[in-house]
Amino acid sequence: MNTNSPIKKPNTENQTLVITGGSSGIGLAICQRFVEAGYLVFNLDIQSSNVGHFIQVDVTDSQAVHHAIANIADQHIITTLICNAGKHLSANIEQTDEATLDSLIALNVKGAYHAIQACLPSMKAAQSGSIIMIASDQAIVGKTNSFAYNLTKHALASIAKTTALDYAAFNIRANALCPGTIDTPLYQQAIANYVARSGANAKDVHAHEAQCQPLGRIGLPDEVAAYALFLASDEASFVTGSLQVMDGGYAAQ
Repeated sequence: MNTNSPIKKPNTENQTLVITGGSSGIGLAICQRFVEAGYLVFNLDIQSSNVGHFIQVDVTDSQAVHHAIANIADQHIITTLICNAGKHLSANIEQTDEATLDSLIALNVKGAYHAIQACLPSMKAAQSGSIIMIASDQAIVGKTNSFAYNLTKHALASIAKTTALDYAAFNIRANALCPGTIDTPLYQQAIANYVARSGANAKDVHAHEAQCQPLGRIGLPDEVAAYALFLASDEASFVTGSLQVMDGGYAAQ
């Protein structure tokens, strides 16, 4: 047995990724990582990006999502879908009016619903596929002032589980990737909003957030992207219906 054989790189030829919300933060890091790995990347977002193939789509618009993905599927077999589009809200249930709740559900949950429905025919025809929800550690634990956001992330975890069961016979896997506190524009904006409301010192708030993580730091978008690439690969071929937590140990406390 030759123990000095080089490690084989996964074959990513003809691998196609569709991602929602891939123009900034975790989504942008995912696009960059998958492009570097040899994937053909299609990014559905309202904000433009020069990484991969950008298609301007509001994922709350079911017809627009189905049209865009049908056009992709006409020319390519969609091997991976990553549902990343979403927004954050810091508010408890009394502070959350119905219109605000509806808007979070429309983007964070129904955006994923639209994209999954649109991609499944291509994956079923190929008898293969990987669907990844970018959920949150808030799919695992509750946090204060996070009623609507937490609700939507639990919903994504549920979608991953039920989709995994319903489509296992087609060799389609579905998982939820659950990052903790990651240094993204969403995180920076959330801190800025808190500082504006409370008058706290921004540097102190960032330090406190880092101290809340057992590893003592905030996560990086590229770390999430690397995990997403693993979940999309054949190396994770027996992983489905799971919640993959990467939060610096936060949810273990």
